[in-house]
Amino acid sequence: MSKYAPPIERLIKELARFPGIGEKTAARLANFILHESLADARRLAESIMEVKERIHLCRTCFNLTEEDFCAVCADPVRDRDVICVVQDPDALIAIETTGEFRGVYHVLHGALAPLDGIGPDDLHLQELLSRIDRQTVREVIIATNPDVQGESTALLINKILQHKNVDISRIAMGVPMGGDLKYTDRMTLGKALEFRRGM
Repeated sequence: MSKYAPPIERLIKELARFPGIGEKTAARLANFILHESLADARRLAESIMEVKERIHLCRTCFNLTEEDFCAVCADPVRDRDVICVVQDPDALIAIETTGEFRGVYHVLHGALAPLDGIGPDDLHLQELLSRIDRQTVREVIIATNPDVQGESTALLINKILQHKNVDISRIAMGVPMGGDLKYTDRMTLGKALEFRRGM
């Protein structure tokens, strides 16, 4: 027998579907929503519906946007000769917050994960090739995550772009600023040596 009333049980079940949210956290969130005012709960429900109804993928780079083109693709001063390939919109936002990159992006919406059924056709790789064929691209920067799936995806992108007339680079990986070498894991330190640069 359930300890919650059916509407609360249903809300917990729906919240538990979110990634990283277990049943206990879902129950806490449901109780938080229950104790909020009706106006606050309505605002939350409306914001969820607004995202579902108004947000879609940019026609050029597949970033999330309200318009046909995202803010980056619509910016006339961005360098369209340089495309940074990222796994998801969160990675794009992380790079944008540095203020260091003035090119454009291509969002894959995932990485190779054969065990999860994600192959090359599930990523926006064909669209990347079409962009390179359609416009003048000088460099493609591969900025996938430094994990097994991200590395596999980077190797695949490198392979499919080998015969294109573009420079291919990979973001550097290694020791973070302020990091202490003696506490750095072996793989990170190995990547730092592999991607070393001149001074």
